[in-house]
Amino acid sequence: MAVNYRHVALTGPPGIGKTTLVQKIVSKLQETELPCQGFYTQEVRQGGRRVGFNVITLDGKTGVLAKVKADSSNRREHRVGQYVVDVPAFESLALPFLRTQNISPHILVLDEIGKMEMFSQGFVCGVRQIMSQPNSTLLITVPVPKGKPMPLVEEIRNHPDILLVNVTRENRDDDVLLKKILTTLKISLE
Repeated sequence: MAVNYRHVALTGPPGIGKTTLVQKIVSKLQETELPCQGFYTQEVRQGGRRVGFNVITLDGKTGVLAKVKADSSNRREHRVGQYVVDVPAFESLALPFLRTQNISPHILVLDEIGKMEMFSQGFVCGVRQIMSQPNSTLLITVPVPKGKPMPLVEEIRNHPDILLVNVTRENRDDDVLLKKILTTLKISLE
């Protein structure tokens, strides 16, 4: 008996192509007029050097997720390595998507659910709430386990309704994998 998953989670090491695969999936969904909304993250580079990350919504809005900032004594800053996370800017773009899940069936794209995004308790609570709704469909990316476990990421990785796909150099451009993900998402909307 085939398992019908409600959600798809892509995982893999940084730089492997998860966001590129998400963009390809979204493009195919839009071609078939399947409704999707949400966001993806994108590196910001200056002079060949990564200086931050932006959040880009599927409807074209852009905002800062995190940026490099010289050391400061501000203990209220949320930091991941050399990056300071702009929680209010992230929430202004991401949280509205978590509040519109019940409007009509659609695929909610959340790229990514990682350390930086975890600083927003509203985001964490919103993702948990959406995952508990039987009519929700998510396409998300999560990091590979490394260091201290992130509770929400572990919940996602172990959720029974999630098709967890490990993205590798060998499969990231595989049409069979792309078709499997698209079929899973389409069926979940029915």
